[in-house]
Amino acid sequence: MNVGIAPPRAKALDPGKFADPRVTRGGKTRASVPLSAIRTLWFNTGTLCNLTCANCYIESSPRNDRLTFLAAADVEPYLDELAKAGEAEAEIGFTGGEPFMNPALLELLELVLARGHRALVLTNAMRPMMKRKADLLALKERHGARLALRVSLDHHDEAHHAEERGARSWRATLDGLVWLERNGFVVHVAGRTRWDEGEPSLRAGYARLFGALGLGLDAHDPRTLVLFPEMDAALDVPEISEACWGILGKRPDAMMCATSRMVVKPKGETATRIMPCTLLAYDDRFAMGRTLAEARQPVALNHPHCARFCVLGGGSCAA
Repeated sequence: MNVGIAPPRAKALDPGKFADPRVTRGGKTRASVPLSAIRTLWFNTGTLCNLTCANCYIESSPRNDRLTFLAAADVEPYLDELAKAGEAEAEIGFTGGEPFMNPALLELLELVLARGHRALVLTNAMRPMMKRKADLLALKERHGARLALRVSLDHHDEAHHAEERGARSWRATLDGLVWLERNGFVVHVAGRTRWDEGEPSLRAGYARLFGALGLGLDAHDPRTLVLFPEMDAALDVPEISEACWGILGKRPDAMMCATSRMVVKPKGETATRIMPCTLLAYDDRFAMGRTLAEARQPVALNHPHCARFCVLGGGSCAA
C-alpha cells in the first residue's frame, strides 16, 4: 500500500489531434465509416433534464436547452423518408436530456409505434417518467413489446451511482425500474465502467442488485445490461487511422455510425438537422444536412468519442 502517493493524472488531449477530418496528426489517412443502412434513427427530444450529472457527455441539466423539444411535425418527415428508402423496420430511439421532460414524448412514441417501428427510450426512470405511468401503460397495451425503455443506473452500488447522479437519484431510479419491470415493460439497464471495475465483477454486482429487488433481469445478457465506456473529450486517446482497422481487428461496419443517425433541433433554429450519432450533438463539423438523403455520407472518425467510445470501447447506444 503506497500511503500518500496520489494516483497518476490522466494525460490531457493533445490539441493537435482530431483537427483534420482527412488525416491524423501523424499524417496517416483518417478512418471513416460509410453508412450501410439506417437501422436505428435517434431523435434527441431536447437537452433539458431533471438531473445535473457529474459527467454527462451532452451536459444535460434543468437549464440546458441548447437542443429544443421536438414535436410530431419534426419527427414525421423522417419516418416518411425511412419508409420511402425501404427502412420502415428501423428502430427509433429517443434520447435527451431526459426524454420524459418533453411534453410531446408520448405523442411521438404513439406516432412511431403506430407505424410499426420498434421504439427505445433512454430514461433515468425518475419523476418525469413516473408522472406518465397511466399513459405508458396504455401505450404498452396497444403496442406491447415493440416499446422498450433503457434505464440509466450507473453502478450497482448506491454510492457510486450517487457520485454521478446525485444523492437523491438512487431510490427514485430503483422505484421507476421496479415499476417498469413489474408492469411487464421491456426493460434494459445502462451502466458505466468509469470505476475501474472489470466487467465480470460489474455484472455480478448488478445480478445481486436485481435479485435483491426481485427483478427478472439477466445482468449477464449484454442486451439487458449495457455497460458503456466512459467518455471525456479532454483526455488523451489515440486517433484512428485506416490502418487501425486491421491492427485492432475491428470493422467499420460494426461502428454505431454505420447504421445510425440522430435528429436534433438546436436552439434558435427553425429546422432540425442530422448528426452521425448520439454522442456528437453539438459539433457543427459533424452536421450532415436536414434530410436522411443528405446524411448518407461517410463519417470521418474525427472526434475523441469516436476513438474512445466506439472503436476502442466497443460501445453502441442502439439496442
